[in-house]
Amino acid sequence: MTQSLLHQILDYANRADPYPLYEELRRTPVHHEGGDGPYVISTYYEIRSLLHDPRISSDARNLASQAGDPLPEAPQGEGALPPGFLKLDPPEHDRLRRMTNRPFGPPHSPRRVDGMRPELHDIVTDLIDGIGDPGRIDLVEQFSYPFPVTVICRLLGVPREDEARFHVWADTLAASLDPDPDPDADPAERGKGAHDARMQLGMYLAGLIEERRKNPGDDMLSQLATAEGEDGPMTTMELLSTAALLLIAGHETTVNLITNGMLTLLRHPDVLERLRTEPRLAVPLVEELLRFEPPVQLVPQRTTLADIEVRGVTIPKGAALWLVLASGNRDPKRFTDPDRFDPDRPDIQHLGLGSGIHSCFGAPLARLETQLALSELARRLENPRLLQDPPPYRQNAVLRGPRQLHIACDGIRP
Repeated sequence: MTQSLLHQILDYANRADPYPLYEELRRTPVHHEGGDGPYVISTYYEIRSLLHDPRISSDARNLASQAGDPLPEAPQGEGALPPGFLKLDPPEHDRLRRMTNRPFGPPHSPRRVDGMRPELHDIVTDLIDGIGDPGRIDLVEQFSYPFPVTVICRLLGVPREDEARFHVWADTLAASLDPDPDPDADPAERGKGAHDARMQLGMYLAGLIEERRKNPGDDMLSQLATAEGEDGPMTTMELLSTAALLLIAGHETTVNLITNGMLTLLRHPDVLERLRTEPRLAVPLVEELLRFEPPVQLVPQRTTLADIEVRGVTIPKGAALWLVLASGNRDPKRFTDPDRFDPDRPDIQHLGLGSGIHSCFGAPLARLETQLALSELARRLENPRLLQDPPPYRQNAVLRGPRQLHIACDGIRP
């Protein structure tokens, strides 16, 4: 039996190269397979328009039905935290995002991200120094994963002695985002592991928040816990949800961006050599990576608050909507020769970090982390090469990236 196009996109067999499927998807810019299944938007201008459309909701409570959605919103278990601002609409979204942004970026904290540059460089240096055998490196386990998790711990103000515990919780929660590849596995047992990690993380953060309220530091969690701006303070539950969101969203995309980036550079050794000798290339290179191999491939779980017409198709109120960012980034009506990786591309207004009110909150930090990571890997690894291509990918079709990236090099430069 022939799989539908959506199920082919979700099929792990196509994870290593979904781009031919996206090309087929773009032939029908509003793709709908019938019933209460999702309406799938795959072309650049339509996706960008909908990301800015106030008639599109991120709140799953506005969905008429999830019965036909191949990627339904996971049910919230007992004792679950309320949704983070990523899954809320204005005005609740705007209030929480505005409050979270005060200690993170302009105009209130304009130096927060750039001020972390020396610390980020030290973390990168320590991780590369600790690689060990250059003949077999798993870049994900030894570098791409620990780097952004360590950064988010430092940003939030997690004590150094607690970072290892935080890593374990983050790893468990990240794994829970992927469908289980083992058909014989007990989903209840897997769900319990994720639930236990969420509860332990929540209890830990609650204790840390209470401590920061009594003895605030200059970390982001202290500033959120003691904020007294025009929006008033966050409730403890709002603060817990926001901290958990920053943990997961704050590192998952960056892990994939760094790993996809190194994989792409190893497939384009001329660009890798340029980056080694021209570190300033890192800035446009990361933008082209966000277009060419975005860490978030598609945005599901959106819904319409009214009937909306897109390219002559009426999408009814309450319908499930998918926005396939990675397809829009390869749309030939927007980008010349879109399947070519070109860091010198003159106009890279990609969708890799979203757009509109839900554009990636941590974008400045993700960009800086990836620029530093890739430029230092290019500078320090001697003759790096892939040991497996394509590498094994994560099961997740939304947060797409290699589960492992085995590489080798001849040595590590000081």
